[in-house]
Amino acid sequence: MNAPTISIILPVLNEAAVIEASLNQLQDVPAVEVIVVDGGSQDDTVAIAQSFGAKVLTTAAVGRAYQMNAGVCAASGDILLFLHADTRLPAEFDRLVRQALQTPGTVAGAFELKIDANLRGLRLLEKLVNWRSHFLSLPYGDQAIFLKATTFQDLGGFPNLPIMEDFELIRHLKHQGRIAIISTPVLTSGRRWQKLGVLKTTLINQLIIASYLLGISPTKLRRWYSAAGK
Repeated sequence: MNAPTISIILPVLNEAAVIEASLNQLQDVPAVEVIVVDGGSQDDTVAIAQSFGAKVLTTAAVGRAYQMNAGVCAASGDILLFLHADTRLPAEFDRLVRQALQTPGTVAGAFELKIDANLRGLRLLEKLVNWRSHFLSLPYGDQAIFLKATTFQDLGGFPNLPIMEDFELIRHLKHQGRIAIISTPVLTSGRRWQKLGVLKTTLINQLIIASYLLGISPTKLRRWYSAAGK
């Protein structure tokens, strides 16, 4: 019996500085296809993706939800894995993903998080993120969320939100079954923490989540988040 195939979907916009490291480890992995969905990059993102043999799509609209849903339409895999361009998967990720989804009652999963920076406070932050992921079943998009393609289709895909689309998807999945958290972490870029500082970045993230839960418009939250990162 053949192993389930995996489609890795990367939504990108001007990620030439980081995408090569993420794509390099995905080459020659059997039964895995890589789909890069570009939102209109002005740098070499598309050329780099093409040089690695990835399937490259260009969307008319920018936004992770829109781009990831478009990537799914072009995917042929039994399993979908959504990967940020600045995040690297661990060795043998494909085996770990297939193994996790074989567990009865498991509908989706993600990895623990490790941040690629040595700023003070980041190790504590990683522990808190991983605690939240395991005990609240609430991983975020930078932890490489994965699920069966049929499950994704049954849910109707990512909600068309300008922000918090990963949060909302996981909230819906939690009602369907178990969210597996793989203890081997992904390695995500520390660039936002390095730019804004650990405390400020964490406070911004928590404020966005709290505001979303209080009913603030996702469009307004997206503007706040973008402005805060400048």
